[in-house]
Amino acid sequence: MPKQLKRRSKSEIISSILEVTNGNRVGLTEIQFKTYLSYNMVKEYLLQLRQNDLIEYTEGDRTFKTTPKGMQALQMYSRMDALLVKVPQV
Repeated sequence: MPKQLKRRSKSEIISSILEVTNGNRVGLTEIQFKTYLSYNMVKEYLLQLRQNDLIEYTEGDRTFKTTPKGMQALQMYSRMDALLVKVPQV
C-alpha cells in the first residue's frame, strides 16, 4: 500500500510537513497537496509546528519554512525510522 494511503501516525504527518517545507518557502495549499491532508488538518499541524518553533511563517510571502530546530527533528525522525525494522503484514 502506498505510504500516503495508509493510516499515518502523528509523527509521520509532522515529518512529511517538515520534508515539504525543508529548504523551501512553501504555501499552505502546496503543503496540503503534497502531504495529502485536509485544509483543517494542515492548519492544525502548522499551528502546532509554529508553536514548537519547528517551522517559521513569513507574513509578506505567506509561506512556511523549516527552522534549524525543525531540520534537527526531521533528521532524528529519519534516523529513528531507519532503525525500525519494517515487518511485512500477513
